[in-house]
Amino acid sequence: MTTAFDHRMAAYGTDEEFLAAALPFLTEALDAPEEPPPAAIASPHNLALLRDTLGADAERVTLIDHTDWYTGSAANAVAQGAGYLAAHAGPGGRIHLLMEPVWNGRAGSTPRETTEWIRYEALANLLFAPLATTALCAYDLRTAGPAIIDAVRRAHPGTGVYEDPVRLAAELDAVPLAPPPADAELLTDLTADAVRLKAQARGLPPADAELFATAVAEAAEAVGQRSGTALLWGQDTHCVCELRAQRRVDDPLAGFVPPDTTDLEPGQGLWYARQVCAYVDVRDHQDGATVRLRYA
Repeated sequence: MTTAFDHRMAAYGTDEEFLAAALPFLTEALDAPEEPPPAAIASPHNLALLRDTLGADAERVTLIDHTDWYTGSAANAVAQGAGYLAAHAGPGGRIHLLMEPVWNGRAGSTPRETTEWIRYEALANLLFAPLATTALCAYDLRTAGPAIIDAVRRAHPGTGVYEDPVRLAAELDAVPLAPPPADAELLTDLTADAVRLKAQARGLPPADAELFATAVAEAAEAVGQRSGTALLWGQDTHCVCELRAQRRVDDPLAGFVPPDTTDLEPGQGLWYARQVCAYVDVRDHQDGATVRLRYA
């Protein structure tokens, strides 16, 4: 019995190619002794294909619309996956998951979004390494371009071009952040109340301002910046805060590992920040780190 995360990838260009990859995978799961029912997280179109083709066996597969699974950031997907495994997987995390990401090549996807999700695919190899989960990530060639497919192959073992996850994540994170705008506001009080008032003054609705301010305060605590200089810019839901930490954030999984409890400890602040914000960018440098939180 496997005791390590089995992370596979399939690229398809037709309905027939999707079924050619999905059906053997799900059959493998259904034939696995004492394993819970597999889940297929895919587009409604592909779920309909599976339902029609599997026939009676469709009742033994949990079918989930991928827009109900991928509801936000990459960190949200980590939380969703961890929660599903805790609730439904067998001993050691045994379960088969067919996963069709929402983001790959969809209309409106940005290079920044693509980079975030490729990094997630790479880090999944570390996050879920101890688990006996088997995942098949399905990518539609009709929407995901060659550059996306080439990059995602580097995040999946068995593709022939697999890269060490830490090295691949570091490569993606090596892209310099755009400089803050000249009119960025200087912050010296990083308590949640102070940041909330500043964010509301920039047009962020009260509930959103509360979430964003708490994320900033938690992240500042996590990286050891309890006071000092930070920058704030942007309007409405596009507020951005940049922290200047005096210590490095060397762990590539910082903020991606789900906490063991819902009561966050100080070191888990980056987890909260990643759950709330669209992007949390970390750039280490010689004398510390820059941590940039973008709400959206």
